[in-house]
Amino acid sequence: MANGPGVGGIAGRALAALVLVFATYNPERVSYFHWAVAPLRTGEATSGPTSLKVLTGLALLGGWAVFLNATRRSIGLGGALLVLALSGGMVWLLIDFGVVSARSGRGITYVVLVCTALLLAVGMNWSHLSRKLSGQVDMDPSE
Repeated sequence: MANGPGVGGIAGRALAALVLVFATYNPERVSYFHWAVAPLRTGEATSGPTSLKVLTGLALLGGWAVFLNATRRSIGLGGALLVLALSGGMVWLLIDFGVVSARSGRGITYVVLVCTALLLAVGMNWSHLSRKLSGQVDMDPSE
């Protein structure tokens, strides 16, 4: 696409980041971690075939690799730290306005997971947004 992904593409990448993060772990205990990893640590009986757990884990690992690599290449460590700092500010603001209680581990977990997905979504979309805003194209020096 010469003009970038558009609003739908940006929203799709953000939704994919949310799905990846919440499928890996969430406080509702409906996640890969709770299904495949936690029972190994506690010795609980597990449900589902091991082959499906391994395949699902590899798919999630592949998703994380794609998102983290794109984030590293597009915004780098400095950009990631800036997005994380902004996310920390948003957490502080949500606590100050009483939207989330600082004593609610579940509430804070949700905010942290959304901020993680936000970081991945910014990383996936930054090159397109930067080109739209500045007119400059980002190039990977290794290519």
